[in-house]
Amino acid sequence: MKAIVIGGGGREHALAWKLLQSARVTEVVCIPGNGGTARLPGCRNVAMVPSDIEGIVRCVQVNNMAFVLVGPEQPLADGLADALRAQQVKVFGPGQDGAQIESSKAWAKALMAQANVPTAASAVFTDAEQAIAYVQQQGAPIVVKADGLAAGKGVTVAKEIEDAVAAIHAVFDGQFGAAGKQVVIEEFLSGQEVSVLAVTDGLTIRPLLPAQDHKQIGEGDTGPNTGGMGAYAPTPVMPPDLLARVQTEVLEPTLKGLQARGIDYRGVLYAGLIVMPASETGAVELKVIEFNCRFGDPETQAVLPLLETPLDEIVLACCEQRLENLPPFAWKDAASACVVMAAEGYPGDYEKGLSINGIDAAESAADDTMVFHAGTRLSQGQLKSTGGRVLGITAMAPDFDAALAKAYSAVDKIDFPGSYYRRDIGCRVKG
Repeated sequence: MKAIVIGGGGREHALAWKLLQSARVTEVVCIPGNGGTARLPGCRNVAMVPSDIEGIVRCVQVNNMAFVLVGPEQPLADGLADALRAQQVKVFGPGQDGAQIESSKAWAKALMAQANVPTAASAVFTDAEQAIAYVQQQGAPIVVKADGLAAGKGVTVAKEIEDAVAAIHAVFDGQFGAAGKQVVIEEFLSGQEVSVLAVTDGLTIRPLLPAQDHKQIGEGDTGPNTGGMGAYAPTPVMPPDLLARVQTEVLEPTLKGLQARGIDYRGVLYAGLIVMPASETGAVELKVIEFNCRFGDPETQAVLPLLETPLDEIVLACCEQRLENLPPFAWKDAASACVVMAAEGYPGDYEKGLSINGIDAAESAADDTMVFHAGTRLSQGQLKSTGGRVLGITAMAPDFDAALAKAYSAVDKIDFPGSYYRRDIGCRVKG
């Protein structure tokens, strides 16, 4: 069978790569894909933009695709899944109604309140002065979030009131475009962030392995937020007993909350969680920071290499609402780590069109080493950079120390002008 993957980043390269490991998947079409998917055997790029809903519907119909897997959040928020389902196409990804769980933080907060899902205390504002007054009343540290989609960059953890005020002005002054119509102000929670990507068919929900990522650009988790500078899985911060609590305290109540609103949610429900130190009662406390309506990036590049169950089986079970009948997911007994190589200047201004060399050497240097392309294109046989996050180098090994050493060894073999990467990915789990 043939499948379509929507998107052109590292997440989509990893999804296409994983789908093609199944004997049943004969071809994956990526829209638009990138330089990595262009070089992936069995994969074909189609030069359309993910916002071309009519064109994607025609592509599915003409090519007789078995299913469509939507990578980024924006096409889901725009209603791509709804348009495809209206043509009886199987889609892995929620409709526009379900995608609100990511496209509006205020909407997600209301859902969590109604479903009794633990989350940070918050308030929503449409006026900058009212938001500033609230921050001054609450004090710092405090968290300021643009309500809508901002490519992972609309969140400020303000250590001082002045930083929070500046973040509020940035939101309402249009720095994040349409995402800045509202601002959500949240209490600051101290603990470790964990990403739990769960799959659901709208009736049943199952978590994948828990992961952690590094969102800030600088070593020691400093500087502005990015789309993610690295990730690793399965994180020991969330052992099986704690993941079981996520299932009962977060995932299942959220799914019931969606059902109560009449939302048929099929795809990924990604819970960004904070794990706080044990309280006086001895219980670790869990709270939701945010939900996303799609696979995480770069968490996907760390989690999927560990998955042994064919991805197409999981996707189709969700599309066809038979996830309950699928056997437990099988996983490799290993650790996985992904290091992101970015362009100099990211997440601010950066140069594009940089020549990239050494990828073949990096992938062939050691077993279980993969280079997932995040922002590249193939031009006359030469790979060129097109984005701020350029590559994600993933390695698997029996433990995190070995996986990270292998990943960094591969990074050293890759070269493009001004390349930047954090040298402390996995610092929370290294021995």
